[in-house]
Amino acid sequence: MHWYVDVLKKYAVFSGRARRQEYWMFTLFSFIISVVLTILDNALDINFLATIYGLVVLLPSLAVTARRLHDTSRTGWWILLVLIPIVGAIILIVFLASEGKPEANEYGPNPKYAPAV
Repeated sequence: MHWYVDVLKKYAVFSGRARRQEYWMFTLFSFIISVVLTILDNALDINFLATIYGLVVLLPSLAVTARRLHDTSRTGWWILLVLIPIVGAIILIVFLASEGKPEANEYGPNPKYAPAV
């Protein structure tokens, strides 16, 4: 659960690098919370809990995605690939799932080997 909270603490930090584990665990927890809120919305016959949650985590999601792309030595602007139907999303998923560069790059040292703060 700390992966989720750590990303929220870096709410709008687009600089630096994020490990695969940090990105995918945040995505998993966010997906589970969205599903639960959608079920609650339907059960209570309201339609705003999941929408509000989606808006709240939009900026942290973009930030962690940009940091994940930085870990693969790509600029955060690659997020715009999702604007290309199907093919862009597939390419972006491949980038996000690929191993980060082991050496330091222009975005900072490898977070996998960085000392804990």
